[in-house]
Amino acid sequence: MKHYIGQGNPMRPQFRAQSSYVAKHFNWQCDESGVATVTLNRPERKNPLTFDSYGELRDLFNGLRYATDVRVVVVAGEGGNFCSGGDVHDIIGPLTKMSMPELLEFTRMTGDLVKAMRACPQPVVGAIDGICAGAGAMMALACDLRYGSPLTKTAFLFTRVGLAGADMGACALLPRVIGQGRASELLFTGRAMTAQEGLSWGFFNALHDSGELLDKAHAMARELAAGPTFAHGMTKNMLSQEWAMTIEQAIEAEAQAQAICMQTQDFRRAYEAFAAKQKPVFGGD
Repeated sequence: MKHYIGQGNPMRPQFRAQSSYVAKHFNWQCDESGVATVTLNRPERKNPLTFDSYGELRDLFNGLRYATDVRVVVVAGEGGNFCSGGDVHDIIGPLTKMSMPELLEFTRMTGDLVKAMRACPQPVVGAIDGICAGAGAMMALACDLRYGSPLTKTAFLFTRVGLAGADMGACALLPRVIGQGRASELLFTGRAMTAQEGLSWGFFNALHDSGELLDKAHAMARELAAGPTFAHGMTKNMLSQEWAMTIEQAIEAEAQAQAICMQTQDFRRAYEAFAAKQKPVFGGD
C-alpha cells in the first residue's frame, strides 16, 4: 500500500486506486477498511484457472504494487472448493498442440502470477477450502497466510499429468514452508496433503469449519488492515529478500528497513498512543 505518496505529491497520478477495479474472470470486492477479496467463481468445475484468469490475476497483483487503497487481499473460491488448477479442456488440451516457444510463454505467465502475489506489498490471506490442486495449490502457497478447513485437500499433482513437480516455483517455495523431505514426497507423488498434515507441517496457520472459514480469513485481514500497513509491506519484502542473504546481510538489511520505518508517522502514532495509554490508530504512512 502506497500511502506515503501523499495527495499533494506530484507523483500521485502514477499511483492508482484498485478498490473500484472490475474483474472479468473472477470476483473482486474491496471494502472501506481496505480489505479486498479475490473469489474464483467457476464452482461447477471447482474453480479452475483459464488462460484469461491467469493473465488477469497476474495483472491485478502486479497493479497492487501501486495501489493507494488496498491494505490486505483475501483469496478464496466459491462453492466449497478453492481451485482445481488449470482447466483440463481450456488449458491442458491446447497446450499439447503448442510449440516450445509458446509453451515457455505459458509457463512464464503462470510463474509470473506467483511472483506478482509475492511482490505486492499487501499481505495475502488464503481461505482454502475443499479441493486445492495444481496451480491452485501454488496460488495457496504464494499467500502469506493460509487458513484451511478439515475438508481441504492440497495436491501438487503435476506428476499426475506427466510433468515435473517443479512448477511455478514449487521446488523453491514448498520446502521452505513444510521442509525438504515432506515437499519432496508431495512433489514426486502428487498425492493430496490432508488438512491435518497441512496444519501440523506448517502449511496452514489454522483450520476452521467450512462455514466460518471465510469469516475467519476476513477477520485476520481486517486486523492486518488496521495495522501499520507500510511496515507490513516492509516485513513482507524482508521475508522474501532474506532467503538469499547471509545472516550478516539479513541483519544489516533489517537495520536499514527498521530505520526507514522509524521515519513513518505510524511509528510516532504508536509512541504517542502508548504514552497516552491508548490504542494506536495507524494510517499506513
